[in-house]
Amino acid sequence: MMFLLRTLFLFVCLVGLATAQSARRPAGEPLTADRIVAVVNDEVVTYYELRTRLDSALSQLKRQGTPLPPREVLEQQVLERLVMDKVQLQYAKETGLRVDDAQLEQALQRIAAGNKMSLAQFRQALEKDGIVFAKFREDIREEMTIARVREREVENKIVISEGEIDNYLSGESAKGVGGEEYQMAHILLRAPESASPEQIQKLKLKTEQVLDRLKKGDDFGQVAAAYSDAPDGLKGGDLGWRTLDRLPAIFAEAAPKLKAGDVSPILRSSNGFHLLKLLAKRGGTAVAAVQQTHARHILIKVNEIVSESEARHKLVGLRERLTHGGNFAELAKLFSQDGSAPKGGDLGWIYPGDTVPDFERAMNLLQPGEVSEPVRSPFGFHLIEVLERRVQDISSERQRAAARQALRERRLDEAYQDWLRMARDRAYVELRLEER
Repeated sequence: MMFLLRTLFLFVCLVGLATAQSARRPAGEPLTADRIVAVVNDEVVTYYELRTRLDSALSQLKRQGTPLPPREVLEQQVLERLVMDKVQLQYAKETGLRVDDAQLEQALQRIAAGNKMSLAQFRQALEKDGIVFAKFREDIREEMTIARVREREVENKIVISEGEIDNYLSGESAKGVGGEEYQMAHILLRAPESASPEQIQKLKLKTEQVLDRLKKGDDFGQVAAAYSDAPDGLKGGDLGWRTLDRLPAIFAEAAPKLKAGDVSPILRSSNGFHLLKLLAKRGGTAVAAVQQTHARHILIKVNEIVSESEARHKLVGLRERLTHGGNFAELAKLFSQDGSAPKGGDLGWIYPGDTVPDFERAMNLLQPGEVSEPVRSPFGFHLIEVLERRVQDISSERQRAAARQALRERRLDEAYQDWLRMARDRAYVELRLEER
C-alpha cells in the first residue's frame, strides 16, 4: 500500500512538473522532460532543481577563482545539499516553525538596504539580471527557515557550565580573544550516525585519498567543493578569519602548528574526519574593550491564549502609537510582559552574547533612537529601541560572559553537524541521480 501511495505521489509530481514546464515554454519549443533525482520522505528533488542549484554553485566557484571539480562530482555534492535542505525544511514544517510574509518582507528590505536600494529598486535590479523575484523571495524564506531551525534546535540548546568557563579563563584559550587571527579552510567527510567500524574505516581511507590529492598539489577549494560534506564545501571550505577561541576545539589545537599554505593531518571528531588548511594568519593586539548597547523593549508573549499573529498585531499597533508621539517607557509599563516592564522596558547596558541570537541581531541593526519592527524570539515578540552605544572595558564579570560566548561559538559548528547528521540519517532518502 505504501509503495502504491509513493508511486502515485511521484506520478502526480511529474505530471505537475510537465504541466508547469509546458505553461512556461515558448510556443513551438520542444518540452524537455524533467525527472526525479531524489526522494526525501514524501517530497521529491527534480533534475531541474538540481541543475538550477548546480549552475549557481558553478558561478560562485568561478567568481572565487576556484578551479572547478568534474561536473558529475559537483553534481553529487549539490544533490546532497538539496537533500539536507529538504530534511531541515520538512522538520521546520512538522514542528510548526515558519517565516511569515511580514518577517520575510523585513528581511528583503534589509537586504535591499544593504545594497543601498529601496526594495522596489532591488527587485528591478534582480529582474534585470534575469532573476525571478518571486523565486528569489521564496529562496530567502527557505534560508531564514533553515537558520531558525539551527537556532532553535542547536544554538538555543547549548549550555556552558561555570566550570567550563573557569577552565577556559585559566587556560591558553583565553589568550585567543582579540589576538592572532587565522583564515582557515576545511573539508569534512561526515560519518553516518551510529556508523559501523567498517563504515568508519572506509571513510578514513577516503579521507586519506583526499589528503593524498592535496599533498600532490590539487587545489584545496576544488577538492572541498568535490568532497566536503560541510555546508561551506561549495564555497571552497573557507571559514573566514577567526581567532582561536572562535574555532572548534580540534581546529584551535591544530591551527597554531600550521604555516600558511599547510594542510593538517587528518583530524577526527564525532562528526567524521576533517582536513584543515591555514590560508593566512595575521597578528592582533589583545583588546579589553567591547561595544555595549543600552536598549529597552516591549515583550508580548505567545502562548495558548495569544497566537503569533495576535502578538505581532498588538506590537504593530504599539509601534504605530510610538511613531505618532507615544512614550515608549509608558507603553512598556502598560503592555510589556517582561520583568523590565516596571522600568519602562529598560534592559540597561547589554554586552554581546547577553541576549538570544534573534534579539541581538535585530538590536545590532538599529541606530540609536530607532525602534524595530516586531522581532520574534523564543520568548515571544519584541519591540526594541536602542537608546545609545558605548565601548567599555571588560570587567571580570564581562570576561566570563565573553568566555561563555566564545565557548558557545566553538561548540556550535560541531553541534550543528551532529544535528544535521542525525536528521539526515532519520529521514527516508532515495537517490536516483544515476538513473539516466
